[in-house]
Amino acid sequence: MKKKFKAKKPKKTFKLWKKIFLVLLFGGSTFVTIRLLAHFKLNHSNEDFLRFMLENQNVCVEDTKSNSSYFQDIMNQLIHFDLKNPITILSQNYKGLTSQDIVALKEEEQQEVLKNPYPENTVTEPNIYIYNTHQSENYKATSFLEYSVEPNVMMVDYLLKEQLEKNGHQVLVEEGSIYDVRASLGLNYAGSYQASRVLMEEAKANYSSLTYFIDVHRDSLTHDRTTITYEGETYASILFIVGLENPNYQANLDFTTRIHDGLNSKINGLSKGIYKKEGEGVNGVYNQDFSARTILIEIGGPENTIDEVYRTTLILSEVLNEVIQND
Repeated sequence: MKKKFKAKKPKKTFKLWKKIFLVLLFGGSTFVTIRLLAHFKLNHSNEDFLRFMLENQNVCVEDTKSNSSYFQDIMNQLIHFDLKNPITILSQNYKGLTSQDIVALKEEEQQEVLKNPYPENTVTEPNIYIYNTHQSENYKATSFLEYSVEPNVMMVDYLLKEQLEKNGHQVLVEEGSIYDVRASLGLNYAGSYQASRVLMEEAKANYSSLTYFIDVHRDSLTHDRTTITYEGETYASILFIVGLENPNYQANLDFTTRIHDGLNSKINGLSKGIYKKEGEGVNGVYNQDFSARTILIEIGGPENTIDEVYRTTLILSEVLNEVIQND
């Protein structure tokens, strides 16, 4: 008895086409998702970015972690629903069940609260301006390697801002690019102080209340010359620069001396001193002719960690607050 001939099904061919289909489906979905996310602009200030970095890497600020996240921002953009503010779902008016008049009233009330969460306190304009003539001066990249981020002097601005504002000061941090200003003026790196002068003048024009101008830098010496140990903890040491080619340098020198003395009264040797500079080959002014309260601070060096810089910043903010209050 002859066996019936059975045609073999092209299983391998079917599996191959199935794999190709799945790969194409996955690739297409990924492409569409990336394009969709790229369409939404998630604006984050440098301060937000710094806080995000520190919250994940610096135990010193664990207690300041916020509830916001990049996921929440993405969801806000995709479905227009603020996860931190559930009432925003009412504005969608799903199936006509929500009165737009009620939604408008609730949103207006919330905006008023956001504008002035403490009605009994009056909002003041900034009195402290923090900037970096040399914005690219970096610290040792230890805690941020997985983010491909190298901590720099601009991070110090926001650390100082946070501490000073706890003491009632209003701080303006310069986020403008020194490089862009130099490029627009046709200046090289040596023209950085001319570029920062432009930003200082713009800030002063916008906020006449600005009185104290702090230019944060980083020294270029080795770790053993930019670090001090106190009670088992290491701190990035501080050096002040005062330009003697400013005709009214004495006022800047006196103000800087008070800060120097205050630092060493808390941790002896934390401030290495005041370096007075003049003569050929140096700037000699450092924009300190702009105000009698303009100071140049060098915090740590390229081998200091952001943790060492942070410890120093805490002490520096205390001293600045005391000096300004008694100024």
